[in-house]
Amino acid sequence: MIQTIAFYLFATLLIAAGALTIMARNPVHSVLWLITAFFNAAALMVLVGAEFIAMLLVIVYVGAVAVLFLFVVMMLDIDFAELRAGFIRNFPLGMALALVLLAELVLGFGAYRAGGLVLGTPDGSATGALGASNIEAIGALLYGRYLFLFEAAGIILLVAMIGAIVLTHRQRSDTRRQNVAGQISRRPEDATRNVRPEVGQGVEL
Repeated sequence: MIQTIAFYLFATLLIAAGALTIMARNPVHSVLWLITAFFNAAALMVLVGAEFIAMLLVIVYVGAVAVLFLFVVMMLDIDFAELRAGFIRNFPLGMALALVLLAELVLGFGAYRAGGLVLGTPDGSATGALGASNIEAIGALLYGRYLFLFEAAGIILLVAMIGAIVLTHRQRSDTRRQNVAGQISRRPEDATRNVRPEVGQGVEL
């Protein structure tokens, strides 16, 4: 009984937070509602026994992605009037895409109920060891059957990270960088200059 109540509670909060994410006028509030949706989705994953997915939702999406969105939104100087104008201008296109996605979902559910789709059945090859937890089964599968694919994905992410660092720290001729050593070694007599301007002549810049 308590699991049913918790499921409906978390599901209701998840749907409400998702709706408020796209309906909030303030982008910061949208990110905060998105974080709330992630937490409720993680709670639902715990209820169905997928604690590893719940941990990923909290650590990766809330701890990294959503916080990154929050910092980017808070640091950017967003023109809310222009943002609302763009939303109104692109509203017909968004509604058209939403109707297309809704039609696809309706057709998919209709075909599944009519027997037109045959879903795959598990063959038991990915079954974990007897008595192993969910995390142990996923770890055995990733580092056993899909070890080379997992390592390849890690290498791709490492190369992408190194490329981003190289592109960020490369020397550019069109930008001026701060010369910290020159500022520290500058003498007071070189920084200021005492002048005696005549009356009505002003200051020479």
